[in-house]
Amino acid sequence: MTAVEHDADVIVVGAGPGGSATAYHLARHGVRVLLLEKTEFPREKVCGDGLTPRAVRQLIRMGVDTSPEAGWLHNRGLRVIGGGVRLELDWPELASFPNYGLVRTRLDFDDLLAQRAVAAGAKLRTSVNVLGPVLDGDGRVTGVEAEVGPGKEPTTFHAPLVVAADGVSGRFPLALGLAKREDRPIGVAVRRYYNSPAKHEDNYLESWLELRSKDSGDNLLPGYGWIFGLGDGRVNVGLGVLNSSSAFGKTNYRRLLTDWLANTPEDWGMTDETNADGPILGAALPMGFNRVPHYTRGVLLVGDSGGMVNPFNGEGIAYAMESGELAAEVMVQALARPAGPERERALLAYPNELKARLGGYYRLGGIFVKLIGRPEIMRIATKHGMPHPTLMRFVLKLLANLTDPRGGDAMDRVINAMTKAAPAV
Repeated sequence: MTAVEHDADVIVVGAGPGGSATAYHLARHGVRVLLLEKTEFPREKVCGDGLTPRAVRQLIRMGVDTSPEAGWLHNRGLRVIGGGVRLELDWPELASFPNYGLVRTRLDFDDLLAQRAVAAGAKLRTSVNVLGPVLDGDGRVTGVEAEVGPGKEPTTFHAPLVVAADGVSGRFPLALGLAKREDRPIGVAVRRYYNSPAKHEDNYLESWLELRSKDSGDNLLPGYGWIFGLGDGRVNVGLGVLNSSSAFGKTNYRRLLTDWLANTPEDWGMTDETNADGPILGAALPMGFNRVPHYTRGVLLVGDSGGMVNPFNGEGIAYAMESGELAAEVMVQALARPAGPERERALLAYPNELKARLGGYYRLGGIFVKLIGRPEIMRIATKHGMPHPTLMRFVLKLLANLTDPRGGDAMDRVINAMTKAAPAV
């Protein structure tokens, strides 16, 4: 028999933003949740550390205090640099989203969200390395096999539903035979922290559409870059390369980052290795639903595990938290039904609703990725698009997925119509 303390209504594998959001929303509805995390908090995670208003909305929905007094650095929009133009675009004023973004390192961000889940009633266990699923005679998942603690004690946890929120590696869905789809976009990002008194306090997230090294001349380096001030004397600096680029998989990304930074002003502090705070770290960005189905045999995929990074801008946290909330809503309804066909019918609402909300948008994102992977198109787009602020405000709304679904302005209506018309991925 399984020990009583191992029983739960739902097991959530991974306490990143997606897993913690899932656990929070489940626990708030009285569901018994076991949240399993393989590491200990606080722990570092490779990320840009910047949050758009879309992510801020999800934090507010979890009851998180996002004030500066609570340790958050606010920003008012996006600064875009490219085509010889530097343009500052404020976040749009919308009914559906707040008008500010945030910056906070993942070192304590993930811990904060996990503690929100615990405060709502979820049970968090750290140093639990989930190895794979427990299957019943019909091949349905009824729990997880794990190694617990420094002694790696073999342990089995049982629950009628399991959420895979184990990130880009997706070890749990892989154990079920759910591999990544090669026809969907994926990116690679590297980032490093630098001490930079000149750049650490910034009202804008800074995005570089063109990267050049000192000796590249008119030739662009592949990818796009960012510089996000952290407000504590440091900046998060990084770059991403998409698989539509000819340089994908053939480039030393760490060297690419230092080549670009060597061309930045000296007083920013990013040309001097002694100002670096830690090593250059990298991670993959699984985009556009590159692992499906998002529900099968008692398992729901949330966040990066289900390839939910936005292909337009590389944002993952907002979609991890959104999918976690949606998964929780669906599971609450499903658990109120008897096990069997009725419950399965309820659970299938999860992939269907994900597709309805994001499928068309991600289809457009896949086209966008293919276009910007070609340097000649990127050069034309920045040269002719950047000098037009109205066009760039439209682009900001599209890239950050910030529109009011009903009403809104003309830009909102055009973007909403585009996403509805696009066939869902």
